Amino acid sequence: MADNKIRLQKFLSEAGVASRRKAEEMIRNGSVKVNGVTSQVGDSVDPKRDTVTVKGKKVRKESNMRYILLNKPRGYVTTTDDELGRKCVLELVKDVKERVYPVGRLDRVSEGALILTNDGAFANAMMHPSRHVPKTYKVTVRPDITAEKIDLLSTGIELDGRMTAPADVRVVSREEGRAVLEIVLYEGRNRQIRRMCEAVELEVARLRRVSIGSVKLGMLQTGEWRDLTSAEVESLFKAAGIKTGGGKK
Repeated sequence: MADNKIRLQKFLSEAGVASRRKAEEMIRNGSVKVNGVTSQVGDSVDPKRDTVTVKGKKVRKESNMRYILLNKPRGYVTTTDDELGRKCVLELVKDVKERVYPVGRLDRVSEGALILTNDGAFANAMMHPSRHVPKTYKVTVRPDITAEKIDLLSTGIELDGRMTAPADVRVVSREEGRAVLEIVLYEGRNRQIRRMCEAVELEVARLRRVSIGSVKLGMLQTGEWRDLTSAEVESLFKAAGIKTGGGKK
């Protein structure tokens, strides 16, 4: 008989429960059981034979893939739940019947474009550090920026002992004591723009992600969401360097 087993965190990700990293956290804290037995990180399951539950609820692999663009407001965290009781982005998409989760993160005080999906393969590809899917941000900084600081931000800043990848940086507008920048990143480290700006003595007053790949916020209002079009999903798959999966056609 063929061995159809896969890693438990991979199964949970592909079933639209959470990203692989978050799924591992759920396994570690005892929320996941396989055939009634509390699972451990490293366990494997046969999706056709084993019963997997998360917090007592049976996990079924989604057949209808959803790809959602949310305009995240400030004050929301991009986790599926929060032990501190803070507002989570899933509260904004609670009318979506599929169990979607965020692709990557925006910190609590940042806002703008955030993709949510139940397609685990798509999410993992989009978040993989080797994919370099560009993300564009509008960033208000204080005080005014200099040509030297633009050059430093563009060529790279040392964070945690290694240089950031080159970024595209341009001044959108400026007035006394502040400037609005457009920054395009090709990698995604934790709080990267804020830390880069801090390194060149700039304070970030507002940070808003306006596009992911070719997918733009456009007129989508703060706190609202929409399904991505087939063309947008296709463009993100291409940006991540992968073939279109089982999503929209």
